[in-house]
Amino acid sequence: MAELGEFGLIRRMIAALGGSRTPETGWAGEQQESAGATVVVGPGDDAAVLALPDGKVVTSTDLLLENRHFRRDWSTAHDIGRKAAARNFADIVAMGAQPSSLLVALGLPPELEVSWVDGLVAGFAEECAEVGAVVVGGDVSAADLIILGVTAFGDLQGRDPVLLSGARSGDVLAVSGRLGWAAAGFATLARGFRSPVQVVNAHRRPEPPYAQGPRAAALGATAMTDVSDGLIADVGHIAEASEVRIDIRAAALIAPPKLRDVGSALNVDPMSWILTGGDDYALVATFPNFASLPSEWTPIGMVNSGSGVRVDGVRWPDGGHEHFR
Repeated sequence: MAELGEFGLIRRMIAALGGSRTPETGWAGEQQESAGATVVVGPGDDAAVLALPDGKVVTSTDLLLENRHFRRDWSTAHDIGRKAAARNFADIVAMGAQPSSLLVALGLPPELEVSWVDGLVAGFAEECAEVGAVVVGGDVSAADLIILGVTAFGDLQGRDPVLLSGARSGDVLAVSGRLGWAAAGFATLARGFRSPVQVVNAHRRPEPPYAQGPRAAALGATAMTDVSDGLIADVGHIAEASEVRIDIRAAALIAPPKLRDVGSALNVDPMSWILTGGDDYALVATFPNFASLPSEWTPIGMVNSGSGVRVDGVRWPDGGHEHFR
């Protein structure tokens, strides 16, 4: 990185993302289309310019620190780029919006190999392609450890956002996507193992059910969030914001054979991963009734009057991840 320099890195990243900029021509990607916006001015200028169809923008930001949110000996640069983008896109679809673009800020050690950054950028680009989004800009700086600051934008496509505060007594609680896999992968890596690969890769590279967020919104979801800190913790955010009690049925949460095998090997109840493990970025939402549930969603509980979250009527002792706790 020290040999390439800041502006050499920026030019390299822009080229890798499919654009170019010179003082004479400006940004070569004018009017580039993403899934939810037209990119009028992209990377390389002082700021990006987006044209949004309905004038509303959904945005979310995330900070990832080396050795706290990712480890280079556990994950490739490509994996880290995809995961960093996925974390933010999951927030966007959890509002019922379609992801459109990313801003990426990088803090990088001067001795870091340029090839590592190439892999990171390729990971961002690949995850963007999953949802039809583009990287529209960012910033770079020297740092002692790798720091990733990612901001995502999305388009509601004329719909109202699905908030945490919309759940009502009588609603059905349902989930779409994997639960517990990333936590099992983290536990496996933390014990020094690198297999089973399917479980370990779930930690390295999540697979959020992107299409299900906008679909749930269109079908009348009353509240929704992504499972980043653990099912109980994130359902708890819905319960608190909506001033309701949410009851989860443990029998509806079946541990797949692979998680049971890993749990047996590590002497861990896989249900703890399913209920409190984060980083899978599944979606959990409430719907007015069973008839409104899309086929890709599994009912796992009900919304009732009261407060808090219960599993089979009992508070789970550990709700999930919380920074500083």
